[in-house]
This record gives sequence, structure tokens and C-alpha cells, in this order.
Amino acid sequence: MAKPFFDVIVCGSLHLDIMVGSPHLPRIDETVSGTEWRMKCGGKGGNQAVMPARMGAKTAMIGRIGADDFGSRLMAHLAAAGVDSSCVDVDPLVGSGMSVAIVDRQGEYGAVIVSGSNLSIDPDRAAQQFKMLGGAKIVLLQNEIPEAVNLAVAQAAREQGAYVVLNAAPARHIGSDFTTAIDCLVVNRVEAEMMSGHAVSDPSSAAEALAILSDTTRDVIITLGGEGLVYQAKSGKPQRLDPHPIVVASTHGAGDCFLGALAVQRAKGADLDQACAAANSVAAHFVSTPEDQRSMVDFSLR
Repeated sequence: MAKPFFDVIVCGSLHLDIMVGSPHLPRIDETVSGTEWRMKCGGKGGNQAVMPARMGAKTAMIGRIGADDFGSRLMAHLAAAGVDSSCVDVDPLVGSGMSVAIVDRQGEYGAVIVSGSNLSIDPDRAAQQFKMLGGAKIVLLQNEIPEAVNLAVAQAAREQGAYVVLNAAPARHIGSDFTTAIDCLVVNRVEAEMMSGHAVSDPSSAAEALAILSDTTRDVIITLGGEGLVYQAKSGKPQRLDPHPIVVASTHGAGDCFLGALAVQRAKGADLDQACAAANSVAAHFVSTPEDQRSMVDFSLR
């Protein structure tokens, strides 16, 4: 089997995010006077591709944008980070994906996404693009694109020996074919609760959900934000990592940062324990850095 050309290949969503600052998140029927707004290139796929590239991993993106200004901004952002975007297609009919995210004074946020062209990725073409790129050690997938696309890429990746990571966000039912095609499942507490049917409120209840989601065919990680994470390798026992003591600047993008850093470490040959510890550290640094300064910070581990 030929050596993979890339360290990390991400197949997923690209969104142009409209970030709105607010004193607090609106309640139902409430109109809040905001403090600022700005554009930010995102989408879970795009975020998870940019982070490993910025950490020095050879990274490529498979996705789809619209023939619009948002799409041009998204492509420029990937290029600036050093991500190979040769397999990001342009949809002539459907606009680029976008979202509106509201961030409060404590750094917590809520968002609404409009998927647009992300939903028109062709599964067969995406699988062929993975092969055209020359494969990768690690493949990152998320649930902001159709499962048929994820399945096609996962199967192509597994055929070439790649380690396939699914960030099941947002949570949805996962078909049995897809379940057997992934090597690692990563979810936050909300997604863990939805997928396991078990309430997750703290590390102890997360460990109970972990037992439901874990099996002998895949690794499972449940991230808990300010309470660290719990995880279990497919051949191991449940483990817990405490959070790093930090002052939160913004939690926006923290999960994608964790995934990107995890992929980098796994591509370097780290086991799950080492990769989770490293990604936990990088994510803590990320969350404690103001968003307008993150593009200037080196998040690579020393």
C-alpha cells in the first residue's frame, strides 16, 4: 500500500459565519441590542482543516461552495492556512453555506446554520477525490454534510488504511454501515446524550454514556468543555482528563480545535491517551485566546 500523501484530509462543511456580540443569548421572543458583528470563515469541516494545517500537518479539504462572495472568502481562508483546496468544488446553482452565531459576554454562544451547497456534495465524487489526493493517515468527518458523503469517503479511506474520525455534530442517527466504517467517534455532552439516550450533566454521567457508546470496533471521546473529557480506546478502559485552569475568552470553535489537534497527534503516531492529552492542552490555549488574536497565535505543541 502506497504511503498516504496527506497527514489529514477533511471532508465536510464550509460556512461563512456572521458573528454577533450580545450581552446575553436571546430568549424566545426577545430582541437584544448587540454590541458588534463580523464575518468569520467556518463550518466544522473548514475549521477542522485549518487547525491541523496551522499546526504544520499536510492537510487537504474536500467540500463544496457556491459561486458567490462567501465562497471566495472561504477559499482564500483555506489558502492562507495552507490547506490544499483543489477538491473543493464550486456549485453554480446553490449558494455557499453560512451561519449566524451569537456570542455573549461570557464567551458562550448559540448558532443557526444554513447549509446551502454543503448539501449538494456528490458521494461518489467525494470518494474519488479522496483517492485523487493520494489518501491520508487521518480522515475527519462531521454531520454537517449528508451521511451518504461521509460513508463513501469513510469506506474509501478505510480501504487505504486511514484512521477515520467522525465528529457526530450535530447529532443524528448513524446508519449501521457508517458505524462500522469509522475508527473514532467524538461527541460533546449534548451529542452524547442524544446518541446514548442517557442524560449527561457531569463527568460521572458522561462516563455512563461512554459505556453505552463504546464498543470493541472504535475509540470514543466525549468532550465536556470546562469539565475536561472522558474517552475510551476500543481495546482499553474508560479514562478521564481534567480541564486546564484557564480564563475563557471564547468557546466558539473549541471542539473543532480539539479535533484538529487530535488529528495532528494521531498522524504523528501518538496513541489515543497521548493524542487526547495534547488536544486537551491545545484546546485550552485556544479557548483562552481572544478570537481576534487566534490567527496570530501558534497553537503547536512544543
